[in-house]
Amino acid sequence: PWGRPDLALFKFVSAILEDRPIDIYNHGNMYRDFTYIDDLVEAIRLLIDVPPKGTIPEGTIEHGVTDSHTESPVAPYRVINIGNSTKVKLLDFIDTIEEALDKKAIRKYLPMQMGDVPATWADTTELEQLTGFKVGTDIQNGISRFIDWYLEYYQVRVNV
Repeated sequence: PWGRPDLALFKFVSAILEDRPIDIYNHGNMYRDFTYIDDLVEAIRLLIDVPPKGTIPEGTIEHGVTDSHTESPVAPYRVINIGNSTKVKLLDFIDTIEEALDKKAIRKYLPMQMGDVPATWADTTELEQLTGFKVGTDIQNGISRFIDWYLEYYQVRVNV
């Protein structure tokens, strides 16, 4: 479950293990949707089998096929949300990390950042309609698996 080091899970785990404070914006009154990498990969794998249909240029044998998401006759595409479809409160997310590490975070509560939004989560209706797939990894399992990987990969020992 290699993660992007600039995103919350990676940053929070690293900071907690190194006894550095974590910034908690909007005093923790934020909600986000977290998706485990294995679920993301599975969704993409299934979407490969349902490509969008594009408008074929006039004069070709297959002219006239169209798809409402496509704006390019040469490279048809569609945008599909892949996510857990579940809002997780930031403070619950941090609590779950602390439980998995068996170590408390040094919390630095801050006001809302300009341009941020208090809640985001994926509407995966189209993904489910196209593939029948619904993300199955809950936040506790995903965090636990990430931390197991992190500790092994970076050869870190947790000092409580």
